[in-house]
Amino acid sequence: MTQLFSFSLGVGSTNSNEEWLEVYYPKPTVNLDQASSAAVITATSIAGINWNGANQAIELDNTDLNQLADAMVTHKQLEIANLAAQLVGSKRKAVLTILISDDAPANVPEAYLKLHLLSHRLVKPHNVNLTGIFASLPNIAWTSDGPIDLQELPQKQLEARNQGRWLNVKCVDKFPVMTDYVVPSGVRIAHTARVRLGAYVGEGTTVMHEGFINFNAGTDGTSMIEGRVSAGVFVGAGSDLGGGCSTMGTLSGGGDVVISVGKQCLIGANAGIGIALGDNCTVEAGLYVTAGTKLALLDDNNQLVKELKARELSGQSGLLFRRNSKTGAVECKTNRSAIELNEALHSNN
Repeated sequence: MTQLFSFSLGVGSTNSNEEWLEVYYPKPTVNLDQASSAAVITATSIAGINWNGANQAIELDNTDLNQLADAMVTHKQLEIANLAAQLVGSKRKAVLTILISDDAPANVPEAYLKLHLLSHRLVKPHNVNLTGIFASLPNIAWTSDGPIDLQELPQKQLEARNQGRWLNVKCVDKFPVMTDYVVPSGVRIAHTARVRLGAYVGEGTTVMHEGFINFNAGTDGTSMIEGRVSAGVFVGAGSDLGGGCSTMGTLSGGGDVVISVGKQCLIGANAGIGIALGDNCTVEAGLYVTAGTKLALLDDNNQLVKELKARELSGQSGLLFRRNSKTGAVECKTNRSAIELNEALHSNN
């Protein structure tokens, strides 16, 4: 029996050529067990949905939705049945996306489903296949009237003016704002435009006004984000990324190297990393440690052990990276100070 990787109902926007721009999945599912997979597949067949047995995004009309709702009730998939019933009569287009395997996304509905899985905390960064996602997503004008195809934007702007309205173009991008689709529980996000759909924002995380979290990146738990969490970077619980700091992701110079930040780390203001940090590490404010940074490894008596490049310490715990104020040399030694976040500041309930 086929076991489904993901099965989700969504509703989205298309352009004048009926091409998908975006899809919203209110209740995405992932890694269905065999019993649920069997029930869903059988109900889909009974409803007359033309599924080809592979990864597929299927457009549904009102008749399809009603038949799907009835079939799901019969097979005790009540949450899916209720959602199908709610989508009947929508002014947007409904889509049923079925993924039997975690292959690279082949179209807009598949790409948006995987981004939803991340932001709903159903999968963690690097645990879902996003290969080629940029090619699957169109560049869109995100406006006060919703997503608009860039070729159609001038006409939409003129129509709005003729109606006495102002059409605000908030951004032009392939990725939308996460909170327009998913608002995870127990988080604070001061400037929502700086967190993209596909970000994994852990329970208890605070993202301040200058904080940024890209897709396929995020935090595992209570963390303070005042800097940049680039694509592919995952931050451990209890860590603090200071104002203006940066983490080098796979899209920003890190190449294929996966950069991560362990638990209870501190990256100081305007600092940055191009290596992975283990737990309980500190990077001094203003210091950018790249993989090729030459540093002096010191013992507890501040005596030189050896000189090496930072990549040789990637992923190790309990390290303090600092710059010698007299010589300007970058040094590394055992980190004696633990980072503890303010409990009151991070109470996001």
